Amino acid sequence: MATTFEIFLATEDKSYALSIAQQAWTLLDTLEDKLSRFRPHSDISILNMLEPGESLRLSIEAFDCLKLAFEISTQTKGAFDVSLATVMDEIRNEQGEVKLVDSDLLDAAFEEKRKGLYLLSIEDLTVYCQEAGSGIDLGGIGKGFALDRLAEYLEEWELPRALLNSGGSTVLALDAPKGAEGWKVGFGDETGRDPLWLTREAMSGSGKAVKGAHVLDPRTARPSETESRTWARAPSAALADALSTAFMVFSREEIDDYCREHPGVIAYR
Repeated sequence: MATTFEIFLATEDKSYALSIAQQAWTLLDTLEDKLSRFRPHSDISILNMLEPGESLRLSIEAFDCLKLAFEISTQTKGAFDVSLATVMDEIRNEQGEVKLVDSDLLDAAFEEKRKGLYLLSIEDLTVYCQEAGSGIDLGGIGKGFALDRLAEYLEEWELPRALLNSGGSTVLALDAPKGAEGWKVGFGDETGRDPLWLTREAMSGSGKAVKGAHVLDPRTARPSETESRTWARAPSAALADALSTAFMVFSREEIDDYCREHPGVIAYR
């Protein structure tokens, strides 16, 4: 995930809150160890080394995150895709931006990626590699997934009045502080921030301002040419995280259609 996480707690018991928050950071480190493809012994790193016919039993966390990512990929008709790691490594520069690549070379890299195929078994939490050539990167959903898990942990320890933030791009609000209508968050461009009050909702944003043209449309193997910045508001942080990326490559009509079919989702652009 390689970003900064924050937890804001509204409680009168400061010492208790600090204790639970410290344990939450331990949980976050555990999630990073399982989900990050940049940690050599993580579930995802090992998965990416599978050869055709090989399988791997995943941790519950890695399996759940990967399963959710595949489900959102189906919902968005491929506009969100976590299996682009191999292609992105080929065409990104050191700053993480998509380089100007010859169209034929890009098409060839994309076709090679499409040779990869994984199957998931819910019964035994196992992933099966059907063909080599793909690579999983949960960067587009991992931050949100981690926030959802941290929220579950806080609620287990009876700290439901909380706001969780990941990298300034994804936030998850639980119950509001006493007397407040929600947790106040802001979104917008550099010219100003629009206020928004969240309770039991998540908000995530994607854009080109920081990393340039780093969002690739999985359906065309080309950088996004539609929106320069999008936000997704959804019931969970993982869903908001993934949809903010999908909305970057969706047309406005596709965004409207998705939100109409999923009443709990709101798009801002």
